[in-house]
Order: sequence, then structure tokens, then C-alpha cells
Amino acid sequence: MSDHHLTREFQTETIDQPRRRFFGTAAITIAAAKLGVSASAAAQTGMAASKVPAIKPGANTSFKSLKQVNAGLLNVGYAEDGPSDGRAVVLLHGWPYDIHSFVDVAPLLASKGYRVIVPYLRGYGTTRFLAGDTFRNAQQSVVGLDIIALMDALKIRTATVAGFDWGGRTAAVMATLWPERCKAIVSVSGYLISSPAGNQVPLPPEPAFLFWYQYYFATPVGKAGYEKYLDQFNKFIWHQASPKWNFDDATYDRTAASFNNPDHVDIVMHDYRWRLGLADGERKYEDLEKRLAALPPISVPTITMEGDANGAIHAPPAAYRAKFSGKYEHRDLTGGVGHNLPQEAPQAFAQAVVDVDSFS
Repeated sequence: MSDHHLTREFQTETIDQPRRRFFGTAAITIAAAKLGVSASAAAQTGMAASKVPAIKPGANTSFKSLKQVNAGLLNVGYAEDGPSDGRAVVLLHGWPYDIHSFVDVAPLLASKGYRVIVPYLRGYGTTRFLAGDTFRNAQQSVVGLDIIALMDALKIRTATVAGFDWGGRTAAVMATLWPERCKAIVSVSGYLISSPAGNQVPLPPEPAFLFWYQYYFATPVGKAGYEKYLDQFNKFIWHQASPKWNFDDATYDRTAASFNNPDHVDIVMHDYRWRLGLADGERKYEDLEKRLAALPPISVPTITMEGDANGAIHAPPAAYRAKFSGKYEHRDLTGGVGHNLPQEAPQAFAQAVVDVDSFS
């Protein structure tokens, strides 16, 4: 199989696969070459509305305010910053991360007058299920509904939604299913909506190797191993997903505390098993998932972003450009920026939020 054929197959069949790879620097370089990852940006918008102030990553270690609110099926823990009457921004983390991915982004946006909401997703931090018998479901539509319920609880009609990993997927889900609630979105690594059926196409050995963890999670021993070695597992992922990010133990530990959530393991397992068609979702969400499975284009204004040292699998921007039918811009970041882009490059991420807000 030629490199061109592998790239074409990978773009069309696995652009919506889970976005993480764990292997050495040499393998990252080889895989990136096969994927045809480029460093081009295609803007179809004007200049930035205003500039956010400079900040050194890691300058902040805590949030201005931490709160709890009942929203839908959950009691949601979230950070809040900025004026209560400001334009709303919702920032969404991924796995295995938490709200601290935005600990430097939130005050930057607050300084520009935004009301910033940063929730713990289900299975993380202080977010809890209101009922013990609620199915621990991590379908993509369900996580999107969680954020809609949170916005309702906080009386937020529309917001700019920005995220990476699970958070980037959720932003895209919300923009697809409820575009009237999304003023605009920022998504690291592009269009991340997927479906179990779309993830059934077998991969060649090398790309399959890059997704080893989802196959590990598919087994009982994988679940037991994740639970037993939770701290080591997730710190390993941090290093592999952001190989040039020199985070310290204190930075990791602030986030790792959120993995002690009693539902964390079950939520993570269901997410990856459901993606592969190995775990059932809930029938009441089937119509939403059918709409998402069609991989419809996103019409709300969007900025996508990518770091030059992202150790997670990601498609080149050209592969998902057609998935955004509204005002759109892609930004590539240099300087060793990895998968946890908001925490590694907070000024650039905050600037993208401010700029996409000016698109409409």
C-alpha cells in the first residue's frame, strides 16, 4: 500500500476515530509523514477583533470561583470567571484532563469581558450523577446534552463553545444538533464527530497500533488495569500526547485529583467501548446519534487549531475543511505545542475564542 493510499484511507475512514496515540518520538514522526500533516492555514475571515494579553503558561494554578449546580441528570461542578452579564463562553476539557486545561485561558477571557464557564464533564472532578441508578453513559450526544442542560441551568441562551479532545467533539456535537445555542466554536484537531458504524472499518497495522488503548479498554483486564494504575496510565498519556510539554508533578496532580470521581472509570470505558460498537447506548438518544452519524457539516462560525507537537492522531486540516460550511479559519501553532493545546498555549487559544466571536 502506497503512502498516498494510506493517507487517503486514514483521512476518510479514521478522521472520526478517537484522537490519541502512545508511542515514541520516532514513530510519531513516521506516522505524521504518512498522514500528510501540513502546516498550512486557510483563513476566510478578517483580522482579530482585539488582542488578549500575553501570559506565561502555568501562571495560574487555581480559578477565581468554583461552583455547583443541578443540571439535567447531573450536579455539575464548574469554574466561573468574568462578569455575570458578559458574553458567555463554555470551555470543555477532554480525557485524561480536566478544567485545569483552561486555568490560564479563563482569566484571559474574563479580562476581555466574557462570562467564562468551565465544567467538569460527567465522570470528572466534583460533577456527580443525581441518581444512583442512572446509566453511566458517555455517548457523544449525551455529553452534548449535559452542556445544554448546564447552559439552561445558568440561564445562558447562547455561548461560544471551545474545547479539545472530548471537549472539541462536544463543541461540534452541540453546533450540529443545537446550532441556535452556539454562537461559534473553537475545536482543536477539527471535526471530531464519529459513529460506532463508521469505526468498524479495519485499519492497517500501524494506525491500529496507534489506537492500542481503545482495544485495551475493550477488555475486562483493560478496565481493571486502568483502575489499578490510573495515575501512571494518565500521566503516561500526558507525556505521549504532548511530548514537548515539560509539565511538573504539581501541574499533573491538580488535574489527577479529578480522576478520583466515583464514575470516572465507568465513563471512560463506556466512551471508548461505545465508539467501537462494543457497548450499547440508550434508545432515547438514537435519533440524535443517527443525525450525528451522517457527519453533517457545521454551519456556525468556527476556528480549528492544531499544535506542531500533537502526539495524538489527528487528520490534516484539508481532510475536514469541507465539514465547516460557515465562516471558518484554521490555525497551526508552532513551538512544540502538543495535544493539551489550551494549557500549553493559553494565549493562542483565548485569542481564537475572541476572534471567532467576532466572526458573526
